[in-house]
Amino acid sequence: MTLYAAQPGRRATQVASDYFTVVWAIVWWLGSRAASGAVMVLADPARAMAASATKIRNGLEDAAVAAGRVPGVGGDLRRPLDGAATGVDEILASAQAQVHAIENLAMVTGVVVFAAPVAMWLLLWLPKRLRFARNATAGARFVDSNADLDLFALRAMATLPLSTLARVSDDPAGAWRDGDRAVIDELAGLALDHEGLPRPPVQRSS
Repeated sequence: MTLYAAQPGRRATQVASDYFTVVWAIVWWLGSRAASGAVMVLADPARAMAASATKIRNGLEDAAVAAGRVPGVGGDLRRPLDGAATGVDEILASAQAQVHAIENLAMVTGVVVFAAPVAMWLLLWLPKRLRFARNATAGARFVDSNADLDLFALRAMATLPLSTLARVSDDPAGAWRDGDRAVIDELAGLALDHEGLPRPPVQRSS
């Protein structure tokens, strides 16, 4: 597969765009982690509340067990402690739900911060690179001799702007039909440059 143009200037541009794509993705990946981390900090108060509620609940449960052992009145002493522990459970559940919601928000934030700019760039960069690779790979199969230049000269006349063709010849189609090698070679060179392909090796007759 042909990934880069034969022309040094165009090849350098393609290599630079490929490196930029990698750097762009890395920068936004790091940015997404930073954004996700910033959102995760918002969960710290809820985590602290959950930790405190857990300690209070455990203390109430221990106190309820101890109160329940008091002969005669253990059941009456334990009942309000069990009720308080149940109330703390509700606070704990609410704090844990807040932590879970913030963690989900942090994950979504990280994905959006990374995916949005990277996807936008890929929509601009990837189709162009794939189109070049496909056309250059297909065209490279035809460039193996000077005889193939006729085909690329014809392609130049079919695809390039008329203003570009006019700079080569006032009648490029007529020159192509007449076998004008100078015009054919120039037209083929334009088509090969457009596709990012090198010219075939010059074959000299012996």
